[in-house]
Parts: sequence; C-alpha cells; structure tokens
Amino acid sequence: MGDSVVKVEQQQQRNIAVDAYRGLVMVLMLAGVLRLPEVAQAFPGNPIWQFLGFQQSHIEWAGMSLEDTIQPGFTFLAGVALPYSILSRKRKGESFQHMLLHTIWRSFILVALGFFLRSIHSPMTNFTFEDTLTQIGLGYTFAFLLTFVRPRWQWTALGVILGGYWLAWALYPAPGPNFNYAAVGVTPDWYKHLFTGFASHWNRNSNLGQAFDLWFLNLFPRPSRFLFNDDGYLTLSFIPTLGTVLLGVAAGRWYLASAPKIPLRHFLIAAAALIAAGLLFHFTGICPIVKKIWTPSWTLFSGGVCFLFLAAFSWIVDVRKHRGIVFPLVVVGMNSIAAYLMAHLFEDFIENNFRIHIGMRALNLFGPALEPVFLGALTLAVYWLLLYWMFCRRIFLRI
Repeated sequence: MGDSVVKVEQQQQRNIAVDAYRGLVMVLMLAGVLRLPEVAQAFPGNPIWQFLGFQQSHIEWAGMSLEDTIQPGFTFLAGVALPYSILSRKRKGESFQHMLLHTIWRSFILVALGFFLRSIHSPMTNFTFEDTLTQIGLGYTFAFLLTFVRPRWQWTALGVILGGYWLAWALYPAPGPNFNYAAVGVTPDWYKHLFTGFASHWNRNSNLGQAFDLWFLNLFPRPSRFLFNDDGYLTLSFIPTLGTVLLGVAAGRWYLASAPKIPLRHFLIAAAALIAAGLLFHFTGICPIVKKIWTPSWTLFSGGVCFLFLAAFSWIVDVRKHRGIVFPLVVVGMNSIAAYLMAHLFEDFIENNFRIHIGMRALNLFGPALEPVFLGALTLAVYWLLLYWMFCRRIFLRI
C-alpha cells in the first residue's frame, strides 16, 4: 500500500483532499449494504445501534442525517472539479466550443445513466428525474457556462437561482386546512412532519414541484399515470441543486487561486455563513431545510456542511500531511463513477454468491440480527478490492 500512496502523491494535478472527500461520500453510499437501520430495529434499546441506524436513514422531511450528506456531497464535488477540468482542457488547447459540446454530451450521459440505473428492475424505461446523476446532469451545462463569468456574477446567479426558486414556491398556493393529503400518498401517521403557516408551501406532495411533475412526468410513456412520488422527490429540484454545484465551483476556484496554499479560512467562513443562513430561514419559517425537495435553505445548510467536510480533509491531507490515512478513501474517490455503478449493479450478485458459497450458518456467526452487517461488510470489502485493483492498473471510469 505504501507504493500506492506514493503513486497518489505523484499525481500533482489531482487534489488528494477532494478525492478523499469524494471517497467518503461514495463509501457512505456503498455502506448501505450494512443495513444498519434494519439491525437497529433488532436492538430497540441499544443507543449505539439506534444512533447508527439513524445516521444511515434519510430524514423523513426536515433536518439532516449522515445519509443525507451523500447527495449534496457528490453534487458539491462535481462543482469543485469543474474549474480544474476547464483549466486542464485549456492547457491542452481545447476551444470553448469543444468544451461546451463535451459538457452537453456529459450532461446527456448523466441523465441517461440515471434513467438506466432506475429502470433495471422496471418493465420499461423509468422516466423520472430525481436521482443524483440526473439532477446533476440537468444543471451541469449551466454550471459550466457560469464558471466562465466573474465570481461576482456567479454569486449573483446563485442568489437569483435560490431567491427566484423560493419566490416561485412562496407564490404558489399553499395547501389549505382541508387539503386531501391522502390523495397524494401522505398517510395520517406522517402528518406530524407537515408544516403549518407560511412554511406549509413546502409540504410534501402539495407544492409547486408536485404540480409541475403531475404535468411533466405524464408527458413520458409510463405503465400508469403519475400521481405523486412516494417520498416527495421532485424534478424541479435540479434548479436549487445547481446552486450546490455553484458552491462547489467557488471552492474549486478558491483552491486554484490560493495554490499552493490551502484556503481553509475561506472554507470555514463559507461553512459558518451558509449553515447560519440555512438555520435562520428554517427556524423563522421563511424556508424550511428539506433535502427531499432540495429547498433553498437546504442548499445553503448542506452547502455549509460540505465546506466543513472539505476543510477537514484539506487540513488532514494538505496541512497535517496525513495522506496515508485517507488512502483507502482516495482509492474509492478516484473512481467514483465505478463505485456508483457497483452500488447499483453488483450488490445482489455479490451478496447471493456469499450466501451460496459461505452459507447462512457462517453468515449468522454473530447471530441472525447481525447477519446484515456481516454480509454487508464482506460485500463492502469486495467493492473496495475491485476498486483497488482498478486503481493499481490505472483503470478509471470517466464521463
């Protein structure tokens, strides 16, 4: 492993801290095979398992868990990489037109790959637009174009995007006291998560995004008419998601402008300002922090959390020089698309083979309740070994 760390250090064009953070994001996604919420149900009185189960579960509506940091982290880091990618292409002599066409093609591939992965177990193509790859793809070309304008205009664009999106939702009629939530998949046991007053504009499946999807998604071939998303996810979330990409672009720009120094102060100030703004809007009822519909407050709050993660990895890697510690994450982070595909395509295959060749008795070595963790740990190890094999042979999937 020591030689591999040297190989990483020799790749001076890469930002190892960014790769490590991306690796953490992907490991958190891959770690879904551990099924910690399922194990937590088997130990209802154990605070440790309850904590772990909570952190690997999505918040029902308002708030954040560790699991909820995966999508904004992946999105934010797509923005961080943009200034590096553009600089690299400029140095190779690529024209703006060529870069733009490549970006449009990349956006198309991201959206198409999202369709493909969501349709694996469907009888027909699942034309929905709420997953991570599709959401990034829908806004990626706009982020690319904004990378070429001055920073002040990038910040202005961020403000217009979030402010305009908030205003559109605020002007759309809020659900009244007699709104039929049952018709949009909201059961009585979920009513405790509904907002009242002005914040009700952001209630599940009773908002502007739901009205848009009721029209837009039914333009595509479907096995049955679209009525609502079971979890409240929306197509229009790609608009504030673009804001998350732009925050990442700012981080990438600060990295390049400060080199060889690390702009830790910029990252920490941005984190504090964004988290404070998100919390202010949430607790005043102006705009709640809701990941599933990617509210503007969520963009701000989660963006601040992303800056904190980036600052932490920059401090570990570039200030303290502890690159060996993050090497396992770098292996995953440098091949994030491959890791993403593994999580969606290989899980059942790997787990079934462990069940066949190891047997359920061995998998229940620590008791039936812990079988998901044991099996998941074995599957996670296979994921990493495959990615390490690709890393050693310099096989990196790119879009």
